Amino acid sequence: MRSFVKLMAGAAILVSMHTATMAANLVVGVSWSNFQEERWKTDEAAIKKALEAAGAKYISADAQSSAAKQLTDVESLISQGANALIVLTQDSSAIGPAVEKATAEGIPVVGYDRLIENPAAFYITFDNKEVGRLQAQGVFKAKPEGNYVFIKGSSSDPNADFLFAGQMEVLKAAIDGGKIKNVGEAYTDGWKPENAQKNMEQFLTKNNNKVDAVVASNDGTAGGAIAALDAQGLAGSVPVSGQDADKAALNRVALGTQTVSVWKDSRELGKNAAEIALALAGGKKLTEIKGVQTFEGGPKKVKMQSVFLKPQAITKDNLNVVIEAGWISKAEACQGVKAGAVAACK
Repeated sequence: MRSFVKLMAGAAILVSMHTATMAANLVVGVSWSNFQEERWKTDEAAIKKALEAAGAKYISADAQSSAAKQLTDVESLISQGANALIVLTQDSSAIGPAVEKATAEGIPVVGYDRLIENPAAFYITFDNKEVGRLQAQGVFKAKPEGNYVFIKGSSSDPNADFLFAGQMEVLKAAIDGGKIKNVGEAYTDGWKPENAQKNMEQFLTKNNNKVDAVVASNDGTAGGAIAALDAQGLAGSVPVSGQDADKAALNRVALGTQTVSVWKDSRELGKNAAEIALALAGGKKLTEIKGVQTFEGGPKKVKMQSVFLKPQAITKDNLNVVIEAGWISKAEACQGVKAGAVAACK
């Protein structure tokens, strides 16, 4: 019996060594849509850390907000020997041919944070409808009635509509009851802050500056909207939402010019995506990933195998959460904040 146990233990060690060797020989290619956004650097660090821990290699490309460049980027990553791809898509429709090419060659694709509606791809993100709900709840608590503006995400990103759907779940009753009036709603091309600022400027002009609240769909668009409000002397008096817990946004939360940023700990997102990519490259099926669920809430209702992580709303009242988590330093979060104004900054 003792010999059998030794034999089994030896076999387990060999399997473990074989798995580690497989991971060490794997290359994971990451296609970023627009790496200039602050938050992707955090995601990248988490992905790299997880791959390095497994002994796998990281390669990447930045599409620089170009859907056309992203197609060639993916081809380049494949030609460089990627065994799996993590894709933060610039345009969920335009990326289709690249995903089909990869999966046809047996290269698994993980749609990162943004939906790629192809059943052969895996989808990992935070619950974006819940993000939208948290954004709307934060703004609604601060301003339960009045003229609302909706600064949405990019029309080419399904997340924009998931977020808006979540926002409407919270606000529809107040809109239908006449307490809230939608006085401006627009997509933000490429999620670019400068486009959000232009949209906000137009809505302010259209409404003679009579805007009481802004539901912006991420921190970049929130920053653009707040710049437009600031130019009219309204920053700080009009509640604004966002998401991503960008450092600049968390500082705005402390300063009072932004009401809420929904924190999606992208360190967890990056770690999970890297581990899923390695598991798929190692032969696991989409349905065998830990925590997997079937999702068919996209525009085409395609059944996707997905993992959803849980977001958290951050306001000045619980700013300590992100500081204590090491997401941002106290000095960064509290820069310029008046003494005693925010508990986390004392």
